[in-house]
Amino acid sequence: MSEEPHRIVVVGGGAGGLELATRLGNKLGRRGKAHVTLIDKRRTHLWKPLLHEIAAGSMDLGVHQIDYLAQAYWHGFTFRLGALIGIDRGRRIVRVAPYIDDEGRQVTPAQEFGYDTLVIAIGSLTNDFSTRGVKSHAIALETAEEAERFHSRLVNACIRAQTQTEPLRPEQLQVAIIGAGATGTELAAELHKTTRQLVAYGFDRIDPDKDIKINLIEAAPRILPALPERLSEAAQKLLKGLKVRVHTSARVMEVTGNGVTLADGTSIPAELVVWAAGVKASDVLKDIAGLETNPLNQLVVRPTLQTTRDDAIFAFGDCAACPWPGHEGTVPPRAQAAHQQASHLAKQLPRRIAGMPLRDWHYRDLGSLVSLGHYSTVGSLMGKLVGGNLFIEGFLAGLMYKSLYKMHQLALHGPTKVVLDTVARVITRRTEPVVKLH
Repeated sequence: MSEEPHRIVVVGGGAGGLELATRLGNKLGRRGKAHVTLIDKRRTHLWKPLLHEIAAGSMDLGVHQIDYLAQAYWHGFTFRLGALIGIDRGRRIVRVAPYIDDEGRQVTPAQEFGYDTLVIAIGSLTNDFSTRGVKSHAIALETAEEAERFHSRLVNACIRAQTQTEPLRPEQLQVAIIGAGATGTELAAELHKTTRQLVAYGFDRIDPDKDIKINLIEAAPRILPALPERLSEAAQKLLKGLKVRVHTSARVMEVTGNGVTLADGTSIPAELVVWAAGVKASDVLKDIAGLETNPLNQLVVRPTLQTTRDDAIFAFGDCAACPWPGHEGTVPPRAQAAHQQASHLAKQLPRRIAGMPLRDWHYRDLGSLVSLGHYSTVGSLMGKLVGGNLFIEGFLAGLMYKSLYKMHQLALHGPTKVVLDTVARVITRRTEPVVKLH
C-alpha cells in the first residue's frame, strides 16, 4: 500500500502565506509528494501594501485581487474557507470557524483539518491601545473591504459638500490619519493627489486647497519613526510642501464622531479618521494550544521558524516573533521579511518531509522604501551591493518600490502572466478615470 502524502496546512493567505502555498503546491502538491492546504477567512488576496491606494481610490481593487480557489487550481494546492479558532497539538488538528456570509447565512460549518506540518501566517492587526472611540469612529486599513469603505466615505463626503446649501461644518472634508508609519504617511500623500482629482470631476463648489485638510498624527517625535532619520526628514519635507498638517509628539486620547482629541487637550476636527498606529497579532494566537507568545500575541519562533514548543508548527510574517541576531528586538514586520521567510520555508519543508535537518533563516535587511504618490518616493538601500546604506529618492526609488509588487506577482504567477498583465494594464488604464469615483 502506498504511503499517505505528507499533510502541510498553511493558515493565512497574505503575502507570505499565499507565496508559500503556491511554491509548495508547484514543488510538492503537483507531484503527489505532499497535500498542501491553504486556509483563509476571506476568498480573495490583496497585497497589503496596496491598501492605501485602494483607500485613496487611485487603484481598482477588482483588478488586483487574486481568487484563492483559482490560484489553488492553477498551482496544485487546496483552498479552504474559514478563520482559525484553535489547534489540537496532540491530535494535530486545526480548528476553523464556520463561515457566515453578509446576509448572516452559514456557508461552511465549523471544520477540522489534520496536519503533519502546520504553518501559521495570519499577519497582524492594528493596535488601538484601547483608545476611546477608535472602534466606533475610525477605520483601520487592515483589509480590502475597510479600504473600500473609507474610499466610499470619502466620495460621499465630497458629494455631500457639493450639494448642501449650508456652509461646511468645521469637520467636513477634514481627514485625520493617526499613525505616521509607512501606511499613514503614504496614505496622506496619496489622498492629497486623489482628492484634487475627485474635485476635478465636477465638484466645482469645493476648493481643495481651502476646503480639504489632511492631518497626519504621530505619537513619536518624528514621522516614520522605525525608519532612518534622513528618510523621515525627506518625507516630512515633501508632505509640508503638499500642505499636509503633520502633528508629531501627539498622543491621541479619544476619537469622536467629529474629530480627534489629543493628550494636551488639542482638538482636531475630522469627518474621516483612519487609525494606522501600532500593530499586534490576532487575539486568537494568545496562548493558543500552549504555544509561546509575546505581549503582542506573536508566536515566538526559533531561527528555523519553528515555534519554541512544537517542532511541527511553524510561524512567520507579522504574526511571528523571530530573533534577529545582533539587533535589539525581533525581525521587523515588513513585506520583505515575509517574502524571504516564504522562500526559505519553501526550500526547508521538503527537507523536513525527507527527514533532513532544517537550516536557520537569516534576515537580509534590503532597506526601506516609502511611496508618496506620484510626487516622489524616498528610501534607503542596504547591503554589500551599495556599500552599507544608500539614500535614494525620485524616479529610481519609485521604480524600485513598484518592483516590490512585481516580485510578489512573479512569485505567484510566473513571468509570462506578469508581463501580459502589465501590458494589459498599460492599455486599459487609458480608458479609465484616474481616480475611482464610486
